[in-house]
Amino acid sequence: MPDDSNLVLKPLPLQAESPAIVLASRSSARRSLLESAGVRADYRSADVDEHAIRDDARARGMAPGQTALELARAKARAVSVDRGAIVIGADQMLSCEGAWFDKPESMDRARQQLRMLRGRPHVLHTAVVMLRDGVEVWRHVACPVLHMRVFSDSFLERYLAIEGDAILSCVGCYRLEGMGIHLFSRVEGEHSAIMGLPLLAVLQALRAQHIILQ
Repeated sequence: MPDDSNLVLKPLPLQAESPAIVLASRSSARRSLLESAGVRADYRSADVDEHAIRDDARARGMAPGQTALELARAKARAVSVDRGAIVIGADQMLSCEGAWFDKPESMDRARQQLRMLRGRPHVLHTAVVMLRDGVEVWRHVACPVLHMRVFSDSFLERYLAIEGDAILSCVGCYRLEGMGIHLFSRVEGEHSAIMGLPLLAVLQALRAQHIILQ
């Protein structure tokens, strides 16, 4: 009889062979979330003018969650995909006591933003839009609340030195999966939504589209 002791059985996938899933983002955090759930996807950068979209949204009096949806929708529409593919666009807006915060353009700006957020709760408006054949079939906004503790200036300087330019790509100047967790006393909401992709809601939407098993 053949020796099966060294055979490695591959787990059965939960995802259908088609259609393809495309995430309109190169975010390593979003990619990691999908991969950890066993979701196969292509990852493509979306070339959109985020500043122009935000400025237009402000001029129209849109709320942060609506603005995040506009950004997610624009990113989903910006990538080129084959017919039938599912395209997921995602983006985040941060608001604190009525003020909007963008990704910092420099370490000095990151320092200013963290001082402004220190000791206050803020909201991450995490939006996701799903397109199929260019038609929007689903959208969702999660709003986790993060309570930033009152940290010292010496801690802030040490934190900035450790994290470096990596935080310039983060709207809140932190990576919760890393050293950024030290900034907080409490967080409310789904961890994956804080990371940029509300995974429970996305998985349910994929089930509704018959992409993964019910």
